[in-house]
Amino acid sequence: MVVAESGEDVAVHAEPPDPDVLEIDPTSRYIMYNEVLGKGAFKTVYKAFDELNGIEVAWNQVRIEEVLQKPEDLERLYSEVRLLKSLKHSNIVRFYNSWIDDKKKTINIITELFTSGSLRQYRKKHKKVDMKAVKSWARQILTGLVYLHSHDPPIIHRDLKCDNIFINGNQGEVKIGDLGLATVLEQSNAKSVIGTPEFMAPELYDENYNELVDIYSFGMCMLEMVTFEYPYSECRNSAQIYKKVSSVNDQEMKLFIEKCLVPAPQRLSAKELLIDPFLQANGSAKSRPFALPDIVMPKIGAFGDRCLMSEAPASTWNRPSSLDLGSDSELPVIKFLDNSLGIEVRRANKGHIFLLKGEGNDENSVSLILRIADQNDRVRNIHFLFFLDSDTALSVSSEMVEQLELADQNDVFIAELIDLLLLNLIPGWKPCVSIDHLVPPNRRRTSRDHQYSQGHGV
Repeated sequence: MVVAESGEDVAVHAEPPDPDVLEIDPTSRYIMYNEVLGKGAFKTVYKAFDELNGIEVAWNQVRIEEVLQKPEDLERLYSEVRLLKSLKHSNIVRFYNSWIDDKKKTINIITELFTSGSLRQYRKKHKKVDMKAVKSWARQILTGLVYLHSHDPPIIHRDLKCDNIFINGNQGEVKIGDLGLATVLEQSNAKSVIGTPEFMAPELYDENYNELVDIYSFGMCMLEMVTFEYPYSECRNSAQIYKKVSSVNDQEMKLFIEKCLVPAPQRLSAKELLIDPFLQANGSAKSRPFALPDIVMPKIGAFGDRCLMSEAPASTWNRPSSLDLGSDSELPVIKFLDNSLGIEVRRANKGHIFLLKGEGNDENSVSLILRIADQNDRVRNIHFLFFLDSDTALSVSSEMVEQLELADQNDVFIAELIDLLLLNLIPGWKPCVSIDHLVPPNRRRTSRDHQYSQGHGV
């Protein structure tokens, strides 16, 4: 840049431009580097730097002339910007900023940067990955889908694939991105066909579908993760796809993938798959004691986003002989489950028997099942995830009582039950409600190890 003074041939020269810097945003906050992270049909992603926060970011840039070749492409891009602005979830790519540069005729979107690129790139680079890690990735993808599908109306990604799922390899953190093809479902069924053919559910071609198309695509992602093959340009029909699935050596993984690829009426939701026994961190599906029999009724709302509820007739559950309906004042019974890392807590209250089972789901969450039996032995089963870094027993129990229509129950009582279980399951857990009155001083435990030393139970 040259600045002239008083008409004289005097010039003050700025520092020479940095060859590694391609562009700076209008506010001078973001610096685009000459390093391409990825290219799409109408988008190029560059590595960039946020000077204000001192972090590396991804600069997504689209040239408007290219977009305007197809009017629907521009609307897709605006759709991505609108969605990214509104979505806030730990498994959805985080949006920072966006603007249109009229002079350069570009649309620019700043998002978080993923050090290890896409899940496809990461999986191709690291061939030997334990099934535990694959399950962790699957849980995170499903958690993101639960968030998207729980919107009203639901948000359908419609182009979910390993290229659009991003990972920070140093933390094992996985997030869903590239929501430019996502559609907010304005009615009961969507009407347009968009996406990557090899990952698309059959019903997409009928232009009459719902959010379960993302579950099919998720199943194809799982298939790619375990076979290292990009699905599957040579597969022209369902029979050929299932032939690929049958080549998966791990039988439990194969069955799980098959659940995702069945016809839409039989396909499970993201919420249901998230609590599938196969995805639990500890042990195989065969060894896990937890199950939700009966008819499952997904719930909506903040708590309902990560819980399932069912109701069972009296014949499905035998009342524990150690608890009678009149024993409200008795101390809870704590039991360690055989062949499992789980704990069971039983307690009576107001003519109901409560049985809470729990075990670690991963390092950040615990899988819990609460069974409530009334005087007629009618049972309600509530299966939910408890997130250790953000939940408290009282916040979860309050939401449970309100949203699952448990008005006849006391949220503090349920919170005590949850905290008592976590105190025995999670070393160093700090209850949010007082539970000292539930355990005699000479028999209080603070971790599972301490309980084991006392002989497995109270």
